[in-house]
Amino acid sequence: MTRQPGGAAARRRLLRPGGLRRRLVIAFVLVAAVSAGILAVASYLLVRQARLQGSLTASEVQAREDLNLATGISYPEAASFVQAYEQRGTHAVLIFPGGRRVASDPQVNPPIPAELRDFVRKGQLGYQRMDVAGQPYLILAGRVPGSDAELYLFFPEQDIAHNLTQLRNALAAAWLGVLLVAALIGHVLARRTLEPVARASEAARQIADGQLDTRLPTGAADEFGTWAAAFNEMADALEAKIAALSAAQARELRFTANVAHELRTPLTALVAEASLLSDQVGQLPDPARRPVELLIADVSRLRTLVGELMEISRLDAGSEPVQHQLVDIKSIATALVGARGWQDRVAVEGEPLTLVTDPRRVERILANLVENAVEHSGRDVSVRTSTDGVQACVEVANGGPGIPADQLPLIFERFYKADSARASAGSGLGLAIALENARLLDGDISVSSDVRRGSAFRLTLPLGLAGDVSER
Repeated sequence: MTRQPGGAAARRRLLRPGGLRRRLVIAFVLVAAVSAGILAVASYLLVRQARLQGSLTASEVQAREDLNLATGISYPEAASFVQAYEQRGTHAVLIFPGGRRVASDPQVNPPIPAELRDFVRKGQLGYQRMDVAGQPYLILAGRVPGSDAELYLFFPEQDIAHNLTQLRNALAAAWLGVLLVAALIGHVLARRTLEPVARASEAARQIADGQLDTRLPTGAADEFGTWAAAFNEMADALEAKIAALSAAQARELRFTANVAHELRTPLTALVAEASLLSDQVGQLPDPARRPVELLIADVSRLRTLVGELMEISRLDAGSEPVQHQLVDIKSIATALVGARGWQDRVAVEGEPLTLVTDPRRVERILANLVENAVEHSGRDVSVRTSTDGVQACVEVANGGPGIPADQLPLIFERFYKADSARASAGSGLGLAIALENARLLDGDISVSSDVRRGSAFRLTLPLGLAGDVSER
């Protein structure tokens, strides 16, 4: 099975718990804020309209009475008439033809808006609200019966303005209170609503980490209860399927190991017999020599295949130890090329590359990669060492025929051969064994290829620490 280091940690980094809960709380608060805001604004506008309309109605009744009281008033009588308004808390301004004005309070004698004066001159009762000396007033005006004078009455509305300000502040404070309460309620509701989701997420993480017996409680009689039951059914099916696959894989591993082990005894005898035959090949007649040579070659291939089967069985079973040492990768590559007699076909390039790893497994990896390059190319094979400060890299390249793009994903499969005729001497396990050994060293192997320019296999290994020498 392919392993993916750090998979569980990567999944946890991708999960950001609380995101949906925050969105639900925000949505709940927004709904409450908009609803409460609309209600507060509507309440304020209705109260404001009622208060202002009530003030206008009362002031209109008072203005009509005052106009009747001022019937026939003349300019000399105006001063004593308007002074009476100060006693009841209102202000009055009489305007006579020629622009003569008589005010009850000189401080409340603003210019009268032209629109209001035009309205009054038409003989109608008019009103307008305006600020005088920074205070709000309701102005009601009309022509005095039996006179050319115009009476402008200023009714103060400071109390109304103050009351409306208090109402506005109270509504704003209530709106903020609604937001806080909505946030608390939304948090509680979101937490209770999403609690089954959190349990399901945790259960899914546990199953992904290998705890296949994890299940969800199914006591709820709602949609979450149905969801939990479906989740448990899925977990049961998944556990059964994985158990079946694990059992099948274990049987396959045992079968492969047993086959390889059972072949060792007869194979040892065949190797010994082939060795005896090889010593006598030169004395055999020509018709018998070629079959004997083929037999010896096939026995050698069978010996290699059995060895590789046993090695890959041990790798699958996790029974292969790793002995860390401080080694020079370039020296291993140079010694390997010399020992195999590949000096004329393989060039070792790059600077010395020292790291902490298992030299026996590095040699095994490089042997398989270089042998694969020599077998399929036979020329322009190079082994180049390099590092980026974090990882060590060994690139085995060749200039022979490249690997077709559709076969690259399969190149590390066991018993896979790019040659459909399977005429090569290899068993198809070399690259698979190299990859498993690289992963055992916390490394990896990648391949790039061009059908016209050849292929390059890139082995990457962690540099490690020079003092970190241990066995696992």
